[in-house]
Amino acid sequence: MEIVNPPGWVRPKGYSNGIIASGRMVFLAGLVGWNEQEQFEAQDFVGQARQVFRNIVAVLKAADARPEHLVRMTWYITDKDEYLRCGAELGAAYREVIGRHYPVMAVVVVKGLIEAGAKLEIEATAVVPT
Repeated sequence: MEIVNPPGWVRPKGYSNGIIASGRMVFLAGLVGWNEQEQFEAQDFVGQARQVFRNIVAVLKAADARPEHLVRMTWYITDKDEYLRCGAELGAAYREVIGRHYPVMAVVVVKGLIEAGAKLEIEATAVVPT
């Protein structure tokens, strides 16, 4: 896996502009911040995000993949202000569960999510080297 950043561009913080990877692809559905019994244990954004990260790691593990194989994450959030307010705490939760690997990312603000009570949903793609 190779991180790509055009010459002269500032290094992004918390994500990558591009990644080159080859191998076995693993696609993760949009995952929300509930536990394996589909119950929300946290009502706050960071608590749900931490659970989403754990869910991502669990699905990756089931596919014989690890967080460092992530190449893309798309975040769907319901409250831009809440997301921006908890940046430091959110980053700490990400590093605690995912580590210091930052795939390409996009964050999209949406009116709502299908699962009542969900504050965010993340879908992801991983590439496991062959």
